[in-house]
Amino acid sequence: MSLVQSVDWLTIAPPTLTAVVAVGILVADLFVPAARKQLLGWTAVGGLAAALALLVPLRAGDRSTFCLTPDTGLRACSYTADHFTVVIQFLVLGGALVTALLSLADTRDKLPVGEYWFLLLSSAAGAALLPASRDLATLVVALEVASLPAFALVGLKRGDRMSSESALKFFLSSVTATAVTLLGVSFVYAATGTLHLTEIAQRLGGVPGQLQTLAQAGVVLTLVGFAFKTAAVPFHFWVPDTYVGAPLPVAAYLSVVGKAVGFTGLILVTVVAFPSYADVWGPALAVLAALTMTVGNVAALRQVSTRAWSAVRLLAWSSVAQAGYLLVPIAAAAYSSDDQIGATVAYALMYAVVNLGAFAVVVLVARTRPQARISDFRGLYAERPGVALALGFFLLNLAGLPPGIIGLFAKVTVFSAAVDAGLGWLAVIMGVNVVIALYYYLRWTALIFRAPEGAADGAVTRLGAPTPVTLAIALTAVAGVVLSGYPQIALRFAANSVF
Repeated sequence: MSLVQSVDWLTIAPPTLTAVVAVGILVADLFVPAARKQLLGWTAVGGLAAALALLVPLRAGDRSTFCLTPDTGLRACSYTADHFTVVIQFLVLGGALVTALLSLADTRDKLPVGEYWFLLLSSAAGAALLPASRDLATLVVALEVASLPAFALVGLKRGDRMSSESALKFFLSSVTATAVTLLGVSFVYAATGTLHLTEIAQRLGGVPGQLQTLAQAGVVLTLVGFAFKTAAVPFHFWVPDTYVGAPLPVAAYLSVVGKAVGFTGLILVTVVAFPSYADVWGPALAVLAALTMTVGNVAALRQVSTRAWSAVRLLAWSSVAQAGYLLVPIAAAAYSSDDQIGATVAYALMYAVVNLGAFAVVVLVARTRPQARISDFRGLYAERPGVALALGFFLLNLAGLPPGIIGLFAKVTVFSAAVDAGLGWLAVIMGVNVVIALYYYLRWTALIFRAPEGAADGAVTRLGAPTPVTLAIALTAVAGVVLSGYPQIALRFAANSVF
């Protein structure tokens, strides 16, 4: 086989540009005076916006690069920019862009500028690389490029003991997940003799009897490794403390982009590489989905509104529960010949928009109430009506209630995927969990519109709102309203995200 190949630079442009901007910012940080460090943040925002713009020409059709033609005669590519890749890259880079807007004020006041932007963009570059990966080596490398900078981002608040402890817990759990994944990948390679996902799918069905146990063990271990990354129960223990200890914009980033990375990898290894072992991963993911949504919702239900960081903890446990919903269509794909992955992608798009919006409001409120308790949001409507309405809209979307139509449609899509696949018991558990979640989402929403405690006659305290944070709230709110008015945009966009 020939190792000489051309590189399609447009195909790899989005993650490449993000990585180049990251390195450029790290070098520029050595020369830019302290008074002008804020320019580095706006450079990061501009780089992410440009990377998003480069996705537009990729929508025209499938493009591949780094391809080889082995002795079998089948063309195997390591990087493919198909519709699925473009959708996930849009989600990842868009989430990183909103995170960058939320971070501009924090990097100016609290965090080391150059290091922060380099780590954030490096992680975003890895996250953008992962959905295009079509061999296990590239997949693992992309996963680690996305994960390793995130460890440092969580612990970047110097002198903060909670931040350091959270970073250590996140690091140890992720390293364990990586070790398990690598062990599984090595078993799969030993059984099939290839790392390309499409070739693995073809060869797993014909593995000799003496290697079947090795192949099965590789499939299971690979799934366990990605279950850590998705925060599926019982591999979720790192989530609450990590979100609380991390800078709030980083917590928002992990809740959306970090989760997208895990689910993208899980989709690629199950649906693309291991379809012949659907009888192994299908039931396992269905059970994980039921456990994850139940544990996440019950834990969120128990959050005390007056406890420090209770707002962040509630969103953390909510993200665990949402991970359970995201697992449902992937599990359903093992039982149904119809493509179910579009339901996961549609739900992920909805979740990314509204969860980033909710975190953006928490970032704003935490500027004057740094303990970020749920009770601190009481009377928010009297202080900033627009922000309060936006947060209420985001929470109703997460709950799946009108006027959050896109949240309702996304939940119905996931529910339908379970029913169509014959997983009626999982659909029932999902319905029960949706009802449980209504309580804590509506409790928080109602608190926003109550009168502030101890407020004088009509006297309210106005929250200072930095322009980038206001812009982040406005962008996510507008996106949520547009998707609620025209939910078919997201549903049709995601429906084409098939292999």
